[in-house]
Amino acid sequence: MTTREDPRRFNCQFSLESIGAHVSAYADAICTALLSIDWHQLDRAISEIESARKRRARLWVAGNGGSAAIADHLLCDWVKGTFTASQAPIHVHSLVSNVALLTACANDFGYDVSFERQIEMQAQPGDLLVCISSSGNSANILAALRKASSMGLKTIALTGFGGGDSARLADINLHVAAHNYGVVEDCHQILMHNIAQYIYGRSVACK
Repeated sequence: MTTREDPRRFNCQFSLESIGAHVSAYADAICTALLSIDWHQLDRAISEIESARKRRARLWVAGNGGSAAIADHLLCDWVKGTFTASQAPIHVHSLVSNVALLTACANDFGYDVSFERQIEMQAQPGDLLVCISSSGNSANILAALRKASSMGLKTIALTGFGGGDSARLADINLHVAAHNYGVVEDCHQILMHNIAQYIYGRSVACK
């Protein structure tokens, strides 16, 4: 069995002078990272999501660890949080939610293709894949992006650190310039909330 090094070694450190100093520096890092987003890329992502909604395509989302939790949270907020009776819902499906299917794919084919095989079996051309990866280099995320592109899906990556290969493979890269897993995940969560509330707000305003 291969033992991987603890990814926390990549985290930038904040002041340990006091918990107050630590929280203050952490909050500053979140603000800086959020404002580093390429707004053009974010506009493109929202356009793709709204386009998928109009044509009733499905949106698939995946992540590992904390990013898996964000993926499931995204499903909740982008379905329920954007719903209006006058518009088609956003059909979101999480590739991490079905434990039986996820573990069957991981056990039978390998964890590195656990998302790719789900995309292969369930997705259709015209669907949209959102992958969340702080490093941008998770093997199963990269495999999913490649498979989705080969099948005619548009792809969006949420990344941090240096962006990794996800930044290159995805059609749209929402990158936050931070080198701390907690900060990157918090920013991805904030982006997820902003996208949901922005789409809902525009839906209501257009009524």
